[in-house]
Amino acid sequence: MVGQKEAVREMAVALAKKLAGLKVGNILMIGSSGSGKTTLMSAVEELLAANPALALRSTVVRVHANVLGEEAEQGHPGEKLLRRLLDRARQQLGPETPIEKLLEQASHGLVFVDEVDKIRSQVGGQPNIAGIRAQEALLTLIENEAVPFTLPDWAGGETINVDSSGVLFVCAGAFEGLYDAVFHRVTYGKDQGALKPVTVVDETGRAHEELQFSLRDWLKHEDLFEYGVSPQFLSRFDAVVLLEALGEDDLLKILAESSDSGLRQSQAYFASFGVRLEVTESAARRIAREAAKQPRLGARALKEVLRRIVSPLEYDPKGVAGPDGVLRIDTDRVEAALARDAKDTDSSSSVGGWDQSYPAPSPGS
Repeated sequence: MVGQKEAVREMAVALAKKLAGLKVGNILMIGSSGSGKTTLMSAVEELLAANPALALRSTVVRVHANVLGEEAEQGHPGEKLLRRLLDRARQQLGPETPIEKLLEQASHGLVFVDEVDKIRSQVGGQPNIAGIRAQEALLTLIENEAVPFTLPDWAGGETINVDSSGVLFVCAGAFEGLYDAVFHRVTYGKDQGALKPVTVVDETGRAHEELQFSLRDWLKHEDLFEYGVSPQFLSRFDAVVLLEALGEDDLLKILAESSDSGLRQSQAYFASFGVRLEVTESAARRIAREAAKQPRLGARALKEVLRRIVSPLEYDPKGVAGPDGVLRIDTDRVEAALARDAKDTDSSSSVGGWDQSYPAPSPGS
């Protein structure tokens, strides 16, 4: 995983403790779209699935926070989450496994909750009932030693108490708007003037002042409370991890090495027509530099920039390839594509409501 050393270390230590049967605190990850939250969750799932011995030591389920909100409106969302863990444990251990063993496996599971910011307790200053109930449901499960749970019909259907305090919760979200809110607080809000401009020298040697904002340096618990995370909910997380904004070098590495990068997908498409798509080193660097201008999109910005360059060539792959069957993307081709789409790029330069007339905050940097 590229550019997220702190998050990887935090997850690795938590997973090692869990697999060793030790007590481990829950984790809340905050990072912009495309920064790698879901990738990190998937990596843990793949690691456990690839090793049968490890897989049997932890049952993993992933749920979207919006689903929790919908289930909260229907009632008993915590019970439905336990049911997911129980069903997954049954898949792992087999349908003939005694229910006591299945419950033991489920009650020490690992739950990934994606887009947890979607269950905030307020939206636009108005109470978000589904979000409130979903947070309360997770609170009921986290560190709770007696959660009422009705067994499925195949297990008898009786209602028992399940100790869910051994479940590890890893919740993640982009928390869109949080960066802007904190920046406003330290520049124009109640902490006005706390963020001081610094003098920087640009590539031409010209000096100017700018505000360099890092959410990591200024985020307070009160900011999360105002966002809609209840104090009781936040207190259940031992670690709040801010993912780093992906820089140019990180994006270049993802473009060149990631198995699911947009470049790999484009190369596979052209290869189906017998055309080999190549990108020169300098062109790849230019693509990464352009993507880095959109820190809120993270790795997704790479696909957006690459699409602007490759999309016009996809209609007639063989027609745009050279006589050797190679379609080479060089810096000139990249610059031409970016210049052609400059108007569209300018119109989308404000991402997530951030005014690009001054340096945008670097999410989690």
